[in-house]
Amino acid sequence: MADESWRIPMLVQELAAKVQQPPSRYVQPEQYHPVSLVVDAEKPEPIPVIDLSRLVAADGADHEGSKLRLALQSWGLFLVDNHEIETSLMDDLISASREFFHLPLEEKQRCSNLIDGKHFQVEGYGNDPVASKDQTLDWLDRLHLRVEPEDERNLVHWPEHPNSFRALLHEYTLNCKRIKDRILRAMAKALGLNEDYIVSQFSNKAPSFARFNYYPPCPRPDLVFGVKPHSDSGVLTILLMDKDVGGLQVLRNGIWHNVPTSPHRLLINVGDFAEIMSNGIFKSPVHRAVTNAGKERVSLAMFHGLDPEKEIEPATALLHEKQPARYRKIKAKEYLAGFYEHFCRGTRFIDSVKI
Repeated sequence: MADESWRIPMLVQELAAKVQQPPSRYVQPEQYHPVSLVVDAEKPEPIPVIDLSRLVAADGADHEGSKLRLALQSWGLFLVDNHEIETSLMDDLISASREFFHLPLEEKQRCSNLIDGKHFQVEGYGNDPVASKDQTLDWLDRLHLRVEPEDERNLVHWPEHPNSFRALLHEYTLNCKRIKDRILRAMAKALGLNEDYIVSQFSNKAPSFARFNYYPPCPRPDLVFGVKPHSDSGVLTILLMDKDVGGLQVLRNGIWHNVPTSPHRLLINVGDFAEIMSNGIFKSPVHRAVTNAGKERVSLAMFHGLDPEKEIEPATALLHEKQPARYRKIKAKEYLAGFYEHFCRGTRFIDSVKI
């Protein structure tokens, strides 16, 4: 029987404690070395900031909505202020997730994403899937959990330690759902669509996933990515960043820009589904995570997707003779299958959906 041990690499946190140099499987080809890629212009433009309270207020919505449209056309993402999530909840959830990653390996593996130690599943603690021997691996471990629909939560993957983890994540999920709906309504208005157009695409089976990312210190951050360049597949991503250690970068007009640490602000970006629904008006941004030689980093991404059977296509109201559809119709489950195949190769599936 062929040796397929390459499919189950060592957890990066365990690896980082043992090696002086990253194994070759993690080293990017020379032309993609993080250090060799231009970051920022001489005077980098700041990431757009949207005030959520003004976005939904009667007197400030038009101005803030115009800012939102410009941000999503130009960047595909923005920082959000006045989101009404208690700062203590944000801090406590990141602290709890950091505590989880610092637990003994045996305890963490109670939440493993491997069945019988060898068959990968999406949910749980561990690595991302490895599709081929020559795939360049990312320098991170993750805990990936379905949080919505609530009755489909697979609690066997939810940490029991620290004791506060489950309650904190539940409360945070409810807050993110509120924020998601407000932003999606503002996005629809910014496109000139009915306010509920995007929200109405979500059924009660639409999945949301929480992904806790743990980036251990890396001995050669000039050679290795925490996460390779990619865009997100779903409709909207809400990112809770490490408030002390940066590492996220976004590609805009061919230049990589550092996303600065911004304590208690959320970073929100549209995914490929939203780019398709907007017929390319909103851009699903390519982004990546770099590593750090001396410090660990923790972040939490909340991914909001669509029912697997939902067909994704440009909004009919946005199409006319001079602006035909730029993307073909595709079911969410088919898109996700193609997305993960391309992600492993470091390419973008959305390019194959364009007309």
